[in-house]
Amino acid sequence: MGFVLKLVDAILFLFFVLIAIVAPLLDAQTCLPLSYFPDFLVDVKAWYANEFGDYLVAEQPHFFVGLVWLELLFQWPLSIINIFAMLYSKPWFNTTCLIYGVSLSTSMVAVLSEMMGSKKASEKLLTMYFPFMCLGILATLRGLLTSSSKSSSAFGKRPATARNKRA
Repeated sequence: MGFVLKLVDAILFLFFVLIAIVAPLLDAQTCLPLSYFPDFLVDVKAWYANEFGDYLVAEQPHFFVGLVWLELLFQWPLSIINIFAMLYSKPWFNTTCLIYGVSLSTSMVAVLSEMMGSKKASEKLLTMYFPFMCLGILATLRGLLTSSSKSSSAFGKRPATARNKRA
């Protein structure tokens, strides 16, 4: 079980780092003026929308813009907090991971329901979004698991620090 937990933590760590970088640089273009971003980032997002046929990114329906605001104001900070918690073996990692996973899964249910219900999404586009649903479920399950040791992290054991007792 220890190996599987370390593998899950490594996958989630990479995912949280990806979200910490991509959310403010690419996803934020959905709700903020494009003049705030360098031209090459605007071009990257336009290329993505064309290449994958992401009509939600191109058309920006209100519900999608709301979900991007949720990502920027809630999920993005949680991803940064989760990175910190994993690196420093914080005991509240399970809680923040659970919160993040449930929030991401809920968002993905709305997005994937729209895509499959409207029949506008190509297989290529669904292939882009389904892993996010899986990662949300993985983060939720990781949040429900308890570690066997309070001082362990995905990157090995951390020494316990002594605390001074106050009189």
